[in-house]
Amino acid sequence: MPPFRWLPLAVAAAYAGSATAEPLTYAGALDLAGRSAPSLQASALKVDAARASSRAAGRLPDPKLNVGVQDYPVSGPNAGSFTRDDFTMTKLGVMQDVPNAARRRAEVAGATAEIGVAQAETLMEQRNVRVATAMAWIDLVYAERRLAALDELVGGLRTLWEGQPASVASGASRPAVGLEPARLKAVFADKRSELVAAVAKARAELTRWTGDAAPTTSGEAPHYEIDPATLHADLERHPSLLVSQADARRAEAGVDAARAATRPDWGFEVSYGRRDPRFGDLVSAGVTVSLPLFQGTRQEPVIAARLADRNRVRIEREDRRRRLVAGLDSDIADHVMHHDQWRRAVEVLVPTAEQRAHLEVTSYGAGRAGFDDVRMALTDLADAKLDVLEREAMVARDGARILLTYGADQ
Repeated sequence: MPPFRWLPLAVAAAYAGSATAEPLTYAGALDLAGRSAPSLQASALKVDAARASSRAAGRLPDPKLNVGVQDYPVSGPNAGSFTRDDFTMTKLGVMQDVPNAARRRAEVAGATAEIGVAQAETLMEQRNVRVATAMAWIDLVYAERRLAALDELVGGLRTLWEGQPASVASGASRPAVGLEPARLKAVFADKRSELVAAVAKARAELTRWTGDAAPTTSGEAPHYEIDPATLHADLERHPSLLVSQADARRAEAGVDAARAATRPDWGFEVSYGRRDPRFGDLVSAGVTVSLPLFQGTRQEPVIAARLADRNRVRIEREDRRRRLVAGLDSDIADHVMHHDQWRRAVEVLVPTAEQRAHLEVTSYGAGRAGFDDVRMALTDLADAKLDVLEREAMVARDGARILLTYGADQ
């Protein structure tokens, strides 16, 4: 793996705000987030690190250099002399530990499992980034639409507000009614402040994932068709379950490593001993073998712990699978509910509010209704129009979240 593989992406992420000048479509936002999200780059580097580490797995330990003085006399007639005693020599040797083959195979299997875990976690992070980006893009689109709808509605009320003082002055309305336009303006101003804040929050969240400093949106929001049967079938390939499978392989490698510790390891040493020329030099060679004699208090407890870990991982995978199934069914139920509520708002609530507002304004112009009746009708109309956009946003959010969270095809 080239060491500077991610340098271009890091530079792209740093300058994404200045490089992105075009409005972001839904697909464009997902693509940009997939190329610039720092969390994805970090996950990919974690895979690179696991692969690099795996190259050392199963290798023999580094050899050891043994240098010293052997059999140096410290008492008797030869004390303090390197040459009078024929046993005294300077020693230079090499030692090599050789773990048993089962231990090395388990180490290789563990390193391979670590790569699998890192890859599965990267897939999971990719899905999380796509979901978060989709939610931010949809939130921004609908927050801007609600703000535009409110401004359009308030703009249509100016004529009514401007005519109210004249109505009071002519005696057609009570003096207290003249305060209502100011109060109604304040109510709509509060709604507008909330929507402006919603736009800013959604834009900040989209910036977080795409790197675009001032993102704008274009195009239509996504509306997905949800097929429960297909989504349930796709769950077996869900990244969170892939993470569990990789964890299970890592736990199995841990069991193998613990069992390998019950087998002897060995090592060897070769050394050269330099003595006084009168006695001649020596060459030594030897082999060491570990003796796992007390397995009941050393190796077997470790094996039991690794077996418990393996069983825990298997049980956690089943728990994850059940949570996915329950989450999918719950999200689908919410999606059906939100879709029905949105359709009722489109087909009943908004048309009814529009008709009522039209009738009240007409009656007010004919002198058969008061300003308070008009105010209530217009306020309800504003709420209905904003609510239908909010419900449509919930439907779009549900569809995108369900497909991107549970679907196999991203």
